[in-house]
Amino acid sequence: MGGVVGALDASQASKQQVVESEHLMKALLEQKDGLARRIFSKAGLDNTTVLQVTDDFISKQPKVGGDTSGPRLGPHLLSLLDNAREQKKEMGDAFVSVEHLVLAFFSDKRFGVQLFRNLQLSEKALKDAVQAVRGSQRVTDQHPEGKYQALEKYGNDLTELARRGKLDPVIGRDDEIRRCIQILCRRTKNNPVIIGEPGVGKTAIAEGYDF
Repeated sequence: MGGVVGALDASQASKQQVVESEHLMKALLEQKDGLARRIFSKAGLDNTTVLQVTDDFISKQPKVGGDTSGPRLGPHLLSLLDNAREQKKEMGDAFVSVEHLVLAFFSDKRFGVQLFRNLQLSEKALKDAVQAVRGSQRVTDQHPEGKYQALEKYGNDLTELARRGKLDPVIGRDDEIRRCIQILCRRTKNNPVIIGEPGVGKTAIAEGYDF
């Protein structure tokens, strides 16, 4: 699991020999476009705050100096990983993924329970956020995160932008917009395709439909 490797790095950077659950949380949060950050955002948390609380906890843990025998996984982290495997089974997935790790923090008496209590995050709210992010997807390979919320990640919700008044009116494209509406209203073959050279106004037609 990439998160565990990141946790090892976090413990070494903090000069702490025992790799624990707080190091795993730090590793998950430091993945800039990572799934953990998306889940927490969906749950209404500020990721910068979550990371700051995590860093504060790490800074209070004992450090080691000089030569050591190398990092080792602590009992709380091992227990969390076991719980993540149980989460995987309950959700009908084939592999352990980030969402299983995030949910497993609710069983982590060392750090996770305290973290979520301080942030006033309930287990139900976190599960709802996980469900909202992953939708109907199931973890069938070792890299499922890129499939979650693909439309939100790579596209723009023009309907939402129009609702918020972020789109300008489109002038002179009535025929094209009307034709798109006619195609969308068909019972079959109802997928309009807007084709043209760059800069001719394809996006304007789509925005005009949503406006």
